[in-house]
Amino acid sequence: MTVVIEAAPARHGLLRYAATKAGGALLSIAMVVVATFFLFRMLPGDPVRALAQGRNMTPEQLDLERARLGLDKSIPEQFLHFVGQTLRFDLGTSYEYKRPVLDLIGERIGPTLLLTGTALVMAVSLGIWQGARAGWKPGSRFDRFSTAVSLVLWSVPTFWLGLLLLMVFAAGIGPIPGLFPTRGISSVDAPDGFGYVLDVAQHMVLPCLTLVAVVYAQYLLVMRSSVLDEVEQDYITTARAKGLKDDDIRRRHAVPNALLPTVTLVFMRIGFVVGGAVTVEAIFSWPGLGQLFYEAIRVPDFTLMQGTFLLITVSVILMNTLADVIYHVLDPRVRSV
Repeated sequence: MTVVIEAAPARHGLLRYAATKAGGALLSIAMVVVATFFLFRMLPGDPVRALAQGRNMTPEQLDLERARLGLDKSIPEQFLHFVGQTLRFDLGTSYEYKRPVLDLIGERIGPTLLLTGTALVMAVSLGIWQGARAGWKPGSRFDRFSTAVSLVLWSVPTFWLGLLLLMVFAAGIGPIPGLFPTRGISSVDAPDGFGYVLDVAQHMVLPCLTLVAVVYAQYLLVMRSSVLDEVEQDYITTARAKGLKDDDIRRRHAVPNALLPTVTLVFMRIGFVVGGAVTVEAIFSWPGLGQLFYEAIRVPDFTLMQGTFLLITVSVILMNTLADVIYHVLDPRVRSV
């Protein structure tokens, strides 16, 4: 009976906490919808004139095209139309492609998830492994080297690192030949079956390496800090007094207890990794959401920019909310907050 009585308030507390976070997420999404519309209207350029380049169109034809796109309406009218469409989960039709934005996003989201998912798994694995070793023996040569390298890579601009890898390992420089493809997700003459998988993997090496290099330092530093805290706990001293090996103590006791902040960070950074892929996809011409967003900016294609930007920002908000709820579930110390 005691367990039931104690568990019920805990469940109610979790539901209240999740409902509060969900309400905050909805408010954030509403603010993003407003900001998304007005932000891109501030960009220079006329989408109608950009789409009419190379075509001899009279001013009357330009006005008709502007009316077809709904750009002849006032800003408040355009905003209300945009909000109504968004509430119906309709992101409009692309100016340039003349297709529904949701269809374009559906075609491009697969390559983005492939790239960012692979990069995230590699960054988390590398960061946790190096962070656990570095935190277990602070001040060691491994700790100093791994921390320094990760901080340097973290501070390097993503576009600069991507261009450097592209120039050295794709185009080739000096005695270094071009080892990897320069653009795209696959070759034109890529074979079918397993050969196609290998071809995609070869195209993914450089963009994935760029994302991993600028992301994994976060997981390393958080894991290192968590392991440092665990090393000072009494149960570690007790385990050592019992004669357990250091590797067993670290692997079976310290690392599992230090994983909580890192797990939370993983969920919080999922959305940011997707957003960070915009630069990488533009550099390597990877046919994902980032490349689609870059193409929309060049026009400018308001509906396509709004749709892709809204998807990326909403994913960040939802992942942050999920991370807060998971942290609340896993760590009993925050349940009373």
